Amino acid sequence: MSVRRLAEDTVQPAAFAFSKENAAWAEATIKKYPEGREQSAVIPLLMRAQEQDGWVTRAAIESVADMLGMAYIRVLEVATFYTQFQLQPVGTRAHVQVCGTTPCMLRGAEDLIRICKKKIASEPFTLNESGTLSWEEVECQGACVNAPMVMIFKDTFEDLTPERLEEIIDRFEAGKGAEVVPGPQIDRIYSAPIGGLTTLQGPEPVEEKKKSVRKSKDEQAVSVPPSNAAKPSTATDVTNPTLKTPATARKAAAKNVKIEGETVDKSKPAKKPR
Repeated sequence: MSVRRLAEDTVQPAAFAFSKENAAWAEATIKKYPEGREQSAVIPLLMRAQEQDGWVTRAAIESVADMLGMAYIRVLEVATFYTQFQLQPVGTRAHVQVCGTTPCMLRGAEDLIRICKKKIASEPFTLNESGTLSWEEVECQGACVNAPMVMIFKDTFEDLTPERLEEIIDRFEAGKGAEVVPGPQIDRIYSAPIGGLTTLQGPEPVEEKKKSVRKSKDEQAVSVPPSNAAKPSTATDVTNPTLKTPATARKAAAKNVKIEGETVDKSKPAKKPR
């Protein structure tokens, strides 16, 4: 398990404050939770702080803790536990998260990582020269059918080739990342089959339907006798004689009881003959 620590003090800002719009959002978010449970808003507030500054700073952690009445260490525990929180500066224009889990790996994730090393930096979490781009390898992003894929901020870019990822990185580097359409980068709709639907394309033709159910006149039904394979071999009577007697036939029932002997309720004392 990796150790996640805050960035060095040399890159930490002196203070943090939500923008006016984000401050209003934060107050409304806190009010969604019952009285005494406001600390449950810690994750959404940290996420909003990250979206505002690009990463979670020490000052942001302390500010969120003060807003929620939490000890600094408690908010620090949350920020360092969840890998969705970036604890050091990332690219201002794009932070590329390359999925390296098995489906993506089998479909070429290693080639995508090589592109990131070539276009951005040789090591993950390292800014490029202009500070606009960074990358990391992550676990499953939930788009296995569209492997390989990457996530940039909140958007996923799927069905990638190394050449297509280069083009996307160049667009973000040029400040035109908003022009790149997220989702599959090939001719498919979401996770639909490549090339379009191959089934359920329309009703079956009537003639074909008739042929599929038509039987030959010479075809004869095959009679299969019942199998006794599951029937146990036993010399015991199939039915106990006591079960053959209706409850209304008391004399016959009494006679069967004398024959069997095992059906007498021995838990009750026997009646003495008069």
